[in-house]
Amino acid sequence: MNVTIYHNPRCSKSRQALELLRKNGIEPTVVEYLKNPPGKKELKALLDRLGMNPRDLMRKQEAPYRENGLDDPELSREQLIAALAEYPVLIERPIVVTDEAAVVGRPPEKILDIL
Repeated sequence: MNVTIYHNPRCSKSRQALELLRKNGIEPTVVEYLKNPPGKKELKALLDRLGMNPRDLMRKQEAPYRENGLDDPELSREQLIAALAEYPVLIERPIVVTDEAAVVGRPPEKILDIL
């Protein structure tokens, strides 16, 4: 099974999810998304796999969310995806993707549902 984790090593939930994968015998592909941010196309694909809209994937407490008025209900899906691409710190983490499904690992145990 191919497994990818969009990971922020400074985030305790992300570290817990990575450890949980490894404890289950899975060595995932680790994407440190702050160093290698996903582009718009990749974000669209992730959102489709997750069954989420862009705002659901946003960390609303982060400064770029407030500073860029991303709470504006008039913003389109495309505008929100562009904001996620420009400010990857806004992306909720961790995201775990398998061949069959994807999930935001909050809490980290949610990733067990797709393994």
